[in-house]
Amino acid sequence: VQLQACGGGLVQAGGSLTLSCAASGRTFSSYGMGWFRQAPGKERGFVAAISRNGGTYTAESVKGRFTISRDNGKNTAYLQMSSLKPEDTAVYYCAARDSSGITTLNRQYGYWGQGTLVTVSS
Repeated sequence: VQLQACGGGLVQAGGSLTLSCAASGRTFSSYGMGWFRQAPGKERGFVAAISRNGGTYTAESVKGRFTISRDNGKNTAYLQMSSLKPEDTAVYYCAARDSSGITTLNRQYGYWGQGTLVTVSS
């Protein structure tokens, strides 16, 4: 599967953005999907994941502010972000794995998009 992430940009603190991850192929519904982010000088970290059946898990640092979802009919996963903070500034990556389950470990995702930059100004 090939992944294309988009939707990043510059937003003021407290604002909202929705990232999209479009997947190629006809088996999108069979993949578990995840979002990760990498800030300058930091390792790539887990943000949120969604299983094939729609179960979700969100990192504590963004819980209540970020929501992951998917539309299998559109082969697209989303990350809705609200109440953004400057510390949310990072390159956001979507990822897919050949399993329906949820994992926070980036090494368990075999497919990655190119990343989209989110910058939150204070």
